[in-house]
Amino acid sequence: MAEAMPREFYQILHELQAVDFVVNDLVLYLDTHPEDQQALSQFNQFQRRKQTLAQQFEASFGILSGSGAHHTGQRWAWTESPWPWQV
Repeated sequence: MAEAMPREFYQILHELQAVDFVVNDLVLYLDTHPEDQQALSQFNQFQRRKQTLAQQFEASFGILSGSGAHHTGQRWAWTESPWPWQV
């Protein structure tokens, strides 16, 4: 059985998932409304927040995806973080 993760793990991950949902929704909207400057501004805002949260999560808990920011080229660490079904 996997060890329990700290509460911060779930808080950051939950916010990251919510922000990612907004980003994906805005991508779909912008595909059909490319001239909507307010939507583009919101997309940029949420994209920056997503990047910040991902960096914060990866700095504390490990790589989020196979293309995570913490691949250094020195070693492949993707498999060292808990898998989604382990948390």
